[in-house]
Amino acid sequence: MPSDGATDGQALVGCRILVTRPHHQAGALCSLIEQAGGIAIRLPAIEIIAAPMSPALLQTLQQLSQFDVAIFISANAVYYGGQLLARLGGWPRQLQYAAVGQKTATAMQGQGITPDIVPAAFSSEALLADPRLQAMQGRRVVIFRGGGGRELLGDVLRARGAHVEYVEVYDRRCPASDLVPVRNAGIDAIVVTSNEGLDNLYTMAGDHHRQWLLAQTLALISERGAQHARSLGFRGSLLPAHEASDPGLLAVLSGWWSTRPTRPAGPHFGANSKASE
Repeated sequence: MPSDGATDGQALVGCRILVTRPHHQAGALCSLIEQAGGIAIRLPAIEIIAAPMSPALLQTLQQLSQFDVAIFISANAVYYGGQLLARLGGWPRQLQYAAVGQKTATAMQGQGITPDIVPAAFSSEALLADPRLQAMQGRRVVIFRGGGGRELLGDVLRARGAHVEYVEVYDRRCPASDLVPVRNAGIDAIVVTSNEGLDNLYTMAGDHHRQWLLAQTLALISERGAQHARSLGFRGSLLPAHEASDPGLLAVLSGWWSTRPTRPAGPHFGANSKASE
């Protein structure tokens, strides 16, 4: 049986995959899909916009050198945080930097910062397990994130004695998109890389497309994402990646495509499957 690591140039031939990442983050995964013979179709389920420079945000950034640890939740936090810091003289060098996930770490390296703490898994829980974040009494921590993110990091670090502040450097919105072209494209699988993106896709589907959406195969960044999909009522195949990365998503998609019991003999959709215009 082929493994889910089968990612050669033929692994996804004929497979139409909907990629729901924001526009500026979808390119690398789309390229991998196409190199494996698949067809990548883009439909962002999250719109990312820079947060305005409020007085409170400006004050925290100006005092950044007074913190001990700076944690970046995502590559977006690095990108938009870096834009703001560039206006204020750049990144302070004396802080201990932590990144949630390798993609976030790579984004930091692109800005000239090598993170000190990078957990193997892409999760707040993995970061909190790092030995360097256990004895936190009296330490000052700043967390760069998008608006309305999870509170787990801050809550646990405060319980360990740290003083924690959040810096929200970008906002996320649900795009207004028409799913009719997507349905008519005859997709085979959908890639979703966050619970928020899945929630937005569910909203975007509306009543007219929701039952179609719930029957689709999903490739997800983690088992937590698969659990969330089940809670929303998804009944198609759920494919959590073994590694929270683009290669991990490609591997799980390739394994599924090569071992699924049937392949379409003709067009991806019959007349009853297409959405009405």
